[in-house]
Amino acid sequence: MSERTASGDPVSDEAPLGTLLVTGGAGFIGGAVVTAALERGWTVRVLDDLRPDVHGGPPTLDPRVDLRVGDVRDPATVDRALEGVTAVCHQAAKVGLGVDFQDAPDYVSTNEYGTAVLLAALDRRGIDRLVVASSMVVYGEGAYRGSAGVVRPAPRRIADLDAGVFDPRDDSGELLEPGLISEDAPLDPRNVYAITKLTQEHLATSWARSTGGRAAALRYHNVYGPGMPQNTPYAGVASLFRSAIERGEAPRVFEDGAQRRDFVHVRDVASANIAALDWTAGQPADSFRAFNVGSGHVHTIGEMASALSRHAGGLEPVVTGEYRAGDVRHITASSERLQRELGWSPSVSFDEGMLEFASAPLRASV
Repeated sequence: MSERTASGDPVSDEAPLGTLLVTGGAGFIGGAVVTAALERGWTVRVLDDLRPDVHGGPPTLDPRVDLRVGDVRDPATVDRALEGVTAVCHQAAKVGLGVDFQDAPDYVSTNEYGTAVLLAALDRRGIDRLVVASSMVVYGEGAYRGSAGVVRPAPRRIADLDAGVFDPRDDSGELLEPGLISEDAPLDPRNVYAITKLTQEHLATSWARSTGGRAAALRYHNVYGPGMPQNTPYAGVASLFRSAIERGEAPRVFEDGAQRRDFVHVRDVASANIAALDWTAGQPADSFRAFNVGSGHVHTIGEMASALSRHAGGLEPVVTGEYRAGDVRHITASSERLQRELGWSPSVSFDEGMLEFASAPLRASV
């Protein structure tokens, strides 16, 4: 009979991996990364400020986790949290598009300045392995093809949106066909959140070059799963639909519901983080690499809303025709690089994930 720990888990034959610091590790994605890291064999420390617009109450963390409550923007707090740390998974960020432009200072302070403070502390501590959470939003509108070949569309015209024409056009006015986007595509952030995520990548690149570090940036596509925050304007669309269904309301789908996305389960995102951490251990100094993290399967927002309503026994979604000028129309990932170079593959299908998510607990918010 194999030896087991007190919790019933098998004892690993591998050498200890060291201590991993997960910033934002009490949050939705960060919490899943913590679970995956513990399963992989890491000793895990979490730094999280438990801000109330994300956390509705005390977090539920594995008792093996060393929780440090503090702000990633505070150099002294970060320096203490890094004591004895081998690698860092940087998940702490203000997410979503925000309510309006008045959110801009908070996005820049939390995402950009917080990352700069962390990287400076990594340099002081001599820690050279980093995985940073980025986002698909750095691409702006996704990959498109027109009669002239592959093109990058300009922002959509307000007149078109008002008329219910939601797909981008080329310079001649021709509607474009969407496709998968790779990491080599030009970057074109189109809102404050997107700008801060790209800045995080640039800061990580500069850190790697200046200090000999090894960094991976994971460009998450639409992440969903148990533990998403609910009833907040900063939550993802899957959580907003789930919250509406629980209130007995029909999910409200913007535009015509045909916006193409890649919905990837949070457990798959967590496993991608572990794969990226393993990757950093084998890279030469001064390494930086970006990876898309998606399921590899395209679905529309309308399809997602319908699947959730069906599995939860809720009302059919209502397609409103409303739009937000800062939204992108179609953005779907090619995760070939992540699969080819890191040996990662998603494990949760769209149907399995939506069935689980329709009744999974959400994270309370204030």
